[in-house]
Amino acid sequence: MAKQPHLLVEEGDVNDIALVPGDPGRVDRIASHCENVEEISENREYKLVNASYEGHDLTICSTGIGCPSTAIAVEELANVGVETFVRVGTTGALQADVEIGDMVVATGAAKEEGTSKRYESAVYPAVPDYGTLSALVDAAEANDESVHVGPIVSDDAFYNESEEYVEEWNEAGLLAVEMEAATLFSLARRRGLAAGAICTVDGNLVKGTQKGADSDAELPEKAKNNVERAIAISLDAVVTL
Repeated sequence: MAKQPHLLVEEGDVNDIALVPGDPGRVDRIASHCENVEEISENREYKLVNASYEGHDLTICSTGIGCPSTAIAVEELANVGVETFVRVGTTGALQADVEIGDMVVATGAAKEEGTSKRYESAVYPAVPDYGTLSALVDAAEANDESVHVGPIVSDDAFYNESEEYVEEWNEAGLLAVEMEAATLFSLARRRGLAAGAICTVDGNLVKGTQKGADSDAELPEKAKNNVERAIAISLDAVVTL
């Protein structure tokens, strides 16, 4: 297999399980919890390192924002040997009882994005595999985290999530909105691979609190260091997987 044109990796460069945050900066945050960290490549929105956690080898690779760049990362990582993908991200809550700082593990993602629809009909489900889903839920509970488990929605238009959209998603019982999971789940399923997603809540669209709207002083205690807590859960899930 030739070197992949965006991630700049080839077979033998990656491990079979990958944590895939959106933010390249989060790659370093995850790696700071690991041992034997080795930077493999960095290009555009993609930063990729290998590391080990409690004796288990893993790859950490950013996907950038949104489903198009996520699809490129998933396709190229799968081409060179990744078999399990775990998204570690942030999300906006769509239910009043989902608070900033809570964790959401997705059981599926509504396709309010265009990328997965280039691969398949919107009627096909964007869902994680049961093993990865269970590992994330178990790890959250083992870390004494309040975790919401249920469907989310992946959307393309961060600045066009109107009140009408939010109301419809709320009434449908969707827990939260983010921008990558639907394509991640769909592509992994189509390739016979495993995928899951855990996201920490950084705003609540029903309550009108947008991402970054609150200062640290106004956040509830469990919202502080919420990304670090999600990272800890995902790494513990790696051990199980």
